Amino acid sequence: MVINSNMFLERLLFHKPQISLARPTAGRMWLVNICAFMAVIQSSLTDSFSSLIIASSAVAAAALTEFLICYRSGKAKVLKDGSAVATALILALLLPNRISPILAAVGAVFAIAVIKHSFGGLGSNWLNPAAGGWLFIRFSWPDSFSRALEGSPLSLLAESMSRGVTNPEGSPLGILKIDAAGIFAAATPLDGTLRSFFNNTIFSFTGSELPGGYIDLLASRLPGIIADRGLLALLAGTIIITASQVNRSWIPVVYLLFFGALVRFAGALPYGGTTGDGDVFFALCSGGTLAAAFFLAAEPVTGAKSNAGIFLSAIAGGVLAFLFRYFGGEAYGVVFAALFINALLPLIRFFENRKLYGTLPSDEPFPEESGTRVSGDKVHSSGDSRSDDPRLSTEGRRP
Repeated sequence: MVINSNMFLERLLFHKPQISLARPTAGRMWLVNICAFMAVIQSSLTDSFSSLIIASSAVAAAALTEFLICYRSGKAKVLKDGSAVATALILALLLPNRISPILAAVGAVFAIAVIKHSFGGLGSNWLNPAAGGWLFIRFSWPDSFSRALEGSPLSLLAESMSRGVTNPEGSPLGILKIDAAGIFAAATPLDGTLRSFFNNTIFSFTGSELPGGYIDLLASRLPGIIADRGLLALLAGTIIITASQVNRSWIPVVYLLFFGALVRFAGALPYGGTTGDGDVFFALCSGGTLAAAFFLAAEPVTGAKSNAGIFLSAIAGGVLAFLFRYFGGEAYGVVFAALFINALLPLIRFFENRKLYGTLPSDEPFPEESGTRVSGDKVHSSGDSRSDDPRLSTEGRRP
């Protein structure tokens, strides 16, 4: 089969670099939906199903918005790919479990209509829709957002950060020291049993001790964002995502490695501590860190396409998350880091296109494809008998 030379060259020169994943879009999206829904269910079991109501409101609003937008263009069956549901569930994971379901629904509508479809739909948006919807809620209703987090470990963390930044003598483990309400002191019996076991076995070899309340972080009953309250289910979901090759599994690993290393090395410095005294476990279990690593940083649509670009983006995400959270005093630093990397996406794609596809060698032929090969600016076809006609060649023409 003869391939039109102009079309062939256009495909090579102007198409954006693509990535190859083990599963199609619909398969990946619905697996993400299952994993995110698991965390929502765990959180719902200890808050009278408030988390489930918030997630359901977001899902219903996102699905309806996507249907109305796509119905007018005759593409209503695009709902089957599950991307709208995934956006709503990831948005719900980043929201406090005591926020109004109405705000969750409004944020989902904004994420689908403005962030996703105003740029052309799935694959064209430069900003993660869930993170964009979260940003819209956070700064449109800041008082409601703050009230929904009152009494949560995340609010205590924010208070600790503000004290540490303003007070050089602040404690590096301020989240435990300022626990005036006794939240961490009132650990559950299960926490005490498991903590004693780990302290007497694993941690005894390192000379360290797991503080009270840390086991409870995996199944928190306290107010907070849904991702943190459903952490145990979220951990199980990340295992499913990794095993199913939904995304490149090394992306969250690189992200968390750099984030955790910086927390351990310098996480205590802003609060008067010393190097190597940072609290890595709490950093990973709060502020939506795992949700950001597996659902935002590893999201293929709003990320780089080349391996080098992805690797550098993951490093930058982990570093920025640390800086925003520990030196910027922002408990939601991981989300802002993801948004910042998304904002750089057009620039990253520009350099990727220029580096990978900006120039073509003029002296080396492309591999043959269906009887057609391209060399320099010439196209040769072994399937077209006219190419052997001397009347069509420069050598057979008279001067």
